[in-house]
Amino acid sequence: METKDRRSFLRDIGLLTAAAGISGVLPLDAFAAPRNEFFKISLAQWSLHKTLFGGKLTNLDFPLKAKNDFGINIVEYVSPFFNKKETDQTYLKELLTRTKNEGIQNHLIMIDGEGQLGDKNESARIKAVENHYKWIDAAKFLGCKTIRVNAGGGGTEEEVKAAAVDGLGRLSEYGKKNKINVIVENHGGYSSDGGWLSSVIKQVNNPYCGTLPDFGNFKISATREYDRYKGIEELLPYAKGLSAKTHDFDDNGNEIAMDYERIFKMVKAAKWTGIVGIEYEGSRLPEDEGIRKTKELLLKIQELYK
Repeated sequence: METKDRRSFLRDIGLLTAAAGISGVLPLDAFAAPRNEFFKISLAQWSLHKTLFGGKLTNLDFPLKAKNDFGINIVEYVSPFFNKKETDQTYLKELLTRTKNEGIQNHLIMIDGEGQLGDKNESARIKAVENHYKWIDAAKFLGCKTIRVNAGGGGTEEEVKAAAVDGLGRLSEYGKKNKINVIVENHGGYSSDGGWLSSVIKQVNNPYCGTLPDFGNFKISATREYDRYKGIEELLPYAKGLSAKTHDFDDNGNEIAMDYERIFKMVKAAKWTGIVGIEYEGSRLPEDEGIRKTKELLLKIQELYK
């Protein structure tokens, strides 16, 4: 998701050894692609945020739309669309029943609005950590393997880094107890600096803490943007998923703002395999069409590596 869009909303309402320093081997991802398949494709719920905000789709109906309309049976949720029912067992059971009956895999939940894990204030940071516990519980109940969090906070790079290492470290311990991965997206601010974020994950040093490289979110501030390809390469050693951001396409179906072939060449070189989530955020094409265009692009990438 684009940071600006998500902030506006909140205002209004993988299989790698961590070569850069994490000790041990990362836990096996149950949703990793088979050995003969480069990656699997999932649908990130944010791709349909306009439809959801418009009341034309509910969180409960999202998985079936992913399967029936787009032929995708792996889904990624976004926390606000649960409408504060993340601890409602009846609600969660209904969602789990619907997905199980349709053979749909609940992959991850993207968490927003629960406080800053990189807050310099220790009590505020611990509160933010504790706010995320219920989402790990919900993810476990739904059969997800992962939650996506943010590593935001105010202060200098070093101050926020120290705070984020502490906050993520605390949360990842809870994730480890429940066998739920805690992964961080490059999502604006310091987290969009690939070197900064990879250093944070390295210092956390927990096999259940990793990254979710988003191909499009490398804007650190209004005047500073990190090199997309460098950032993806730096985050790949810790990646437990990839977010295939798209906005618009040329006549050949390629994303106009980024070189997908170059990106996946790096992904392949890193020997990464797992789930790649479609996250369409364009405005020219309707959401459904943008999702289909993104899927076609990913299928074309898969063909290159068969």
